[in-house]
Amino acid sequence: MRLDDAPESSNVSDNRGMGGKLALGGGAGGILLVVLGLIFGVDLGGGQRAAGPPGEAPRDGYDKFARQVLGTTEAVWAEQFKTHKYENGKYVPPKMVLFSEGVQTKGCGSAPSSVGPFYCPADQTVYLDPTFFDELEKKLGGSKAEFSQAYVIGHEVGHHVQNLLGYSARTDAKRKSKQENEFSIRLELQADYLAGVWAHHADKKYKIIEKGDVEEALKSARAIGDNRIQEKMKGKSWPESFNHGTDRQRYAAFSNGLKTGDASKTKLNQYFDEGQTPFNPRTGELDNAALFPK
Repeated sequence: MRLDDAPESSNVSDNRGMGGKLALGGGAGGILLVVLGLIFGVDLGGGQRAAGPPGEAPRDGYDKFARQVLGTTEAVWAEQFKTHKYENGKYVPPKMVLFSEGVQTKGCGSAPSSVGPFYCPADQTVYLDPTFFDELEKKLGGSKAEFSQAYVIGHEVGHHVQNLLGYSARTDAKRKSKQENEFSIRLELQADYLAGVWAHHADKKYKIIEKGDVEEALKSARAIGDNRIQEKMKGKSWPESFNHGTDRQRYAAFSNGLKTGDASKTKLNQYFDEGQTPFNPRTGELDNAALFPK
């Protein structure tokens, strides 16, 4: 991945090495993160951390990488909000917190590293322990290549975009209903698509993609499909329990966004249009040949 011309965001805080409170708190927010861990489907545990002085972040350059990737998302989404004149107005970028072991959020409770990367809508912040990528590669068969990591960050920023555009609220309205898992899948696949849209425009602006990068990101997209995680960890999969999307559909969503770069509301609404894109409970997939070609 090439980041030579990428801008650096001022919205990244590197809190690694400072420890984190792991006792769940924050009422419903704390429960949200427990559920988030269950949704991810596997306790990834902790990976190896770069050594640094006690109480200080590792001197491994990851903070600069995070600032540059987030910086490209800020440039792309500011431009897309302006181009498409979304009713929500000007793009307000999220914050990003790098942490190790555990983290206390402002509104979503506390979370251990095993939850994986996540976005907290209450404080509009992306939280990430970089050692997650070691575990993604070792335990789930994904990739820890830089562009694969950028895809994951792009996906979490996609959740921020969804929060701003109202798609998260549509999903929240289905909590504790028979459609809860279905709408979670719609949200997650749209976030993969938005990550692809970011990559499309970031590459046009900054030439970030190098040979082999896309393949590494797609490898990770497949690795974190519900069916692949369940099959790897439990020997079989249960479509009725899916809530992030299958490996095939996560691959297709990111690929589609990367190919088209289309961030229009017309395209984004397709992920939530129950008539145009019905949900198949038997397979745990969305049926739309244009979005997910067979």
